Amino acid sequence: MHSTTETEAILRGVADRWKAAVDGHEPRRVASLFTEDAIFQGLHPYGVGREAVADYYDSQPLGLTADYRILETRRLYDDLVLGYLGVDFSFTDRPAITVSLSLLLKRTDEGWRVAHYQVSRPS
Repeated sequence: MHSTTETEAILRGVADRWKAAVDGHEPRRVASLFTEDAIFQGLHPYGVGREAVADYYDSQPLGLTADYRILETRRLYDDLVLGYLGVDFSFTDRPAITVSLSLLLKRTDEGWRVAHYQVSRPS
């Protein structure tokens, strides 16, 4: 049995690296946090794989930053963590947007990676 603290630490570790790469406008670094076959659904049509992730983040404006808070987390199996986050994306030239982000993390030979990423706007 895994503790909530341990599961949250795994999620926070990946989310912190994701935030740093987003804030630094480093699309390849963001993409490296995903599995090779990750399903990625941002606010635009979905893509599959690291190249789709890199392309998505490369198209984002300079100065974009992400502030997140963990809302829920579950350890589904030893090698799978589900996370539900609230994220505020801030821009330099327009109001911030708040989204809900679901992440499915998978333990790989490279460490914990995002296998599924889905953003939605809260209603």
